[in-house]
Amino acid sequence: MPHAVARLREARLARSAKPFIARGSRTPRCVRCRITTSHCLCGWLPRVPANSAVCLIMHDIEPLKPSNTGWLIADVVTDTYAFTWQRTGVDPALLNLLADPRYQPFVVFPGEYAEPARVVSGVEAVVGKRPLFVLLDATWTEARKMFRKSPYLNHLPVLSLHAEVLSRYRLRRSSRSEHLCTAEVAALCLGLAGDDQAAGALDTWLDAFTDHYLAAKHHRAPDPEDATHRALAAYGRR
Repeated sequence: MPHAVARLREARLARSAKPFIARGSRTPRCVRCRITTSHCLCGWLPRVPANSAVCLIMHDIEPLKPSNTGWLIADVVTDTYAFTWQRTGVDPALLNLLADPRYQPFVVFPGEYAEPARVVSGVEAVVGKRPLFVLLDATWTEARKMFRKSPYLNHLPVLSLHAEVLSRYRLRRSSRSEHLCTAEVAALCLGLAGDDQAAGALDTWLDAFTDHYLAAKHHRAPDPEDATHRALAAYGRR
């Protein structure tokens, strides 16, 4: 069964008045991993458990972009939910998820943009509840707007990450190297919650995705015996 981001992509395509044409879209791509079919990554998809869940609130065209990394989160974390951000409304299913008694939601965003009383730096344990990490999947400019204009998030704690790492993501350019891509942020959250195996698998899956994506672009073959592929193989495959 397609995961949440794949389903969101199909729904977005179904309501499009005209086709979304991404760069490199003339190249045949695997519908599962979105990489050129000659460099398909599906056979390396890791199988790992995770107690945490992830809620992706995605800007309109994010699910359509071949380079989107929210898709990679849904590949690895079984309980991943995905919704399209709406400027003037909210999907009732998203509200139901945020109110689900199984979960303790955390909006993952820099604390400087929230009231100090809402900001937390760790995942406080709540008896009987699993952490639900709410990620705004968009460009940095779009994400700030989404954070400001989503009042249904205002009652939730804001998890402010202080990672002393630079982004390894090479498929989109950012003016600031400390801006992590969505999958990198999710991996940090999983680590904070004690889902170390899932965190490592997601980081490695991102590296492999990037490697295959760029290898296809530059007409070279990925090395199945390199450290990234050996690490993926150690997690087991789906």
